[in-house]
Amino acid sequence: MYGSNDGHEANLAAQPELADVVIIDMPAPHVRRITMNRPEKRNALNHALRGAIINALVAGDQDPEVHVQIVRGAGKCFSAGYELGRGNDGQVYPFYTPGGDGQWPRHVTEGWMSIWDLAKPVIAQVHGYCLAGGSELATGCDLIYVADDAKIGYPAVRFGVPDMHFHAWFMGMRTAMEMMITGDSISGEEAVQLGWANHVFPVLELDDAVIEVAQRIAQIDPELVQINKRLVHRQMEAMGIRAGIRAGTELCALGTHTKALRDFVAKAQTEGLTKALDDRDTRFGDYRTTEPPPA
Repeated sequence: MYGSNDGHEANLAAQPELADVVIIDMPAPHVRRITMNRPEKRNALNHALRGAIINALVAGDQDPEVHVQIVRGAGKCFSAGYELGRGNDGQVYPFYTPGGDGQWPRHVTEGWMSIWDLAKPVIAQVHGYCLAGGSELATGCDLIYVADDAKIGYPAVRFGVPDMHFHAWFMGMRTAMEMMITGDSISGEEAVQLGWANHVFPVLELDDAVIEVAQRIAQIDPELVQINKRLVHRQMEAMGIRAGIRAGTELCALGTHTKALRDFVAKAQTEGLTKALDDRDTRFGDYRTTEPPPA
């Protein structure tokens, strides 16, 4: 469903024809910004984009001129989730993950959690949709700042099981349960109140607000920032977050064998992905079914 690894590693971001899936700039001294650049696809996370994000973050982590990095999305949203259409055709997984049942959730979870292991802080700048895989990417970042138009959710629970089970850790049991058994989203303001995000800003002020935070971080000695970033993550790991998320990949693998997922995939193949997604959400009256038709 998500493409093939074929047992190979691939540095997709280094391929010239795929280089434009991210845009990199330095909006302030020592601040590196990575913009996901598939706005026509709501920044759907295909293999090329996922690889480009990780490769760009690693490159920035190795650059002594970079003290902090930002990840954001071009266009109307941060990311509507993983590529479910034909956007992975001809691509392989951007880094090797051992095969077998559950390869996909292990693969994407390893990728996003690797952001925790980078020396320098990474900020997720979230506006509009931040769904499914998009919410996993944002969760892997060290800080999250959201716009007041943000919608954070995991609608894929309406046909399958999430890859990265972060919700109970950052949103509490009750909200996590509600999101996992309804597929409903939360707003940017709710995400802050629950503890998933740091602060919410008006969408037109988000860019400047995030750069301001990044500049404050960039003024502190990078050695100290690296140690202090690690101390927070080590405490979370001592409480079991990494083991819990890793265990969740086995439940995701189990979910791939359900009739609900098989039926969804069959409908997407016979009637088209758009129809399958519309049918998934119409009864709930949310996500893409609430958007005005294109002009």
